[in-house]
Amino acid sequence: MISNLDYNKVDGLVEWLKAVPYEVLRHERLYNAEELYRGYEPSIDEQEDRDSFANCYDSRVYQHFIAQGKVSKEMNESVARSFHDHSIHMALKAFLSKHDPRRCIGIMGGHAILRTDPMFASVAMLSKHLTEKGFLMVSGGGPGAMEATHLGAWMAGRTDKELCDAIRTLSEEATSFNDRKWVSSALNLMNRYPQTTYVSLGIPTWLYGHEPSTPFATHIAKYFMNSVREDTILTIAFGGIVYTPGSAGTLQEIFQDAVQNHYLSFGFASPMIFLGKQFWTDDVPAYPMIEHMLQTGRYKNLLLTLTDDSSEIERVLMDFQKTFLYD
Repeated sequence: MISNLDYNKVDGLVEWLKAVPYEVLRHERLYNAEELYRGYEPSIDEQEDRDSFANCYDSRVYQHFIAQGKVSKEMNESVARSFHDHSIHMALKAFLSKHDPRRCIGIMGGHAILRTDPMFASVAMLSKHLTEKGFLMVSGGGPGAMEATHLGAWMAGRTDKELCDAIRTLSEEATSFNDRKWVSSALNLMNRYPQTTYVSLGIPTWLYGHEPSTPFATHIAKYFMNSVREDTILTIAFGGIVYTPGSAGTLQEIFQDAVQNHYLSFGFASPMIFLGKQFWTDDVPAYPMIEHMLQTGRYKNLLLTLTDDSSEIERVLMDFQKTFLYD
């Protein structure tokens, strides 16, 4: 039997769901840059620009998220976030049903990689070429290597020179996501180089909401729950994952991915490709450790590659398609 107090709680929940600054039930719709940055009108006046950015959809949701607590003690807020993330999950499922999951490639790496860093250009060029070959590029949807992934996919179908010019243009406006014009420079470039043929998928989170989501991802599955978001990226990248230089988050993803491949959680192991020999052997020696564990039998089934050559990455991923997925 439901008491009057219980009915009051239900009524309170309904009112809360109506009042939160995000759409709780999205009916199989992912985000895009237009929706996330709705309300942002870039201005040459710094204060006006900052005020406008603070009032866009994405910023207001993040402000609400922080105000309510990253782990909210309020039941109504927890339910609202759960409904939202479930809606995103269903929207993502619908999106992926239109794409071959075997051709889904993840690129992981640090958010701190600058637009002027040679690694940024390498990732962007790799992503461009893979997109043109029919792969669906996926990343965590933030700055650094993630932005490079979606910039490359956005510039697919254009010349490599145009991509280099685009990177140079972006770098002249803002080198880091901490720079005020990081988002506006991306939006301006998208207007300069419109994209209607190729798509890419970004999967960011409001847990790291101080890092803006890259506008270059044509489809954005933004979650509140980071653990769901992390596992989703690694799970859907059936075609393989490329690891670029990063820190704690990237390391976490490497070993989480290794577990899935070790246990053949989805029936097969996918390539784990480490881009940056010096970084992954000397600066952060994750590769020698994993290679040793594979050689000694503590890991099984891992398909490892360590390289500085983007063309080798393309070859490894294409060979995997032929050898492991289509025979």
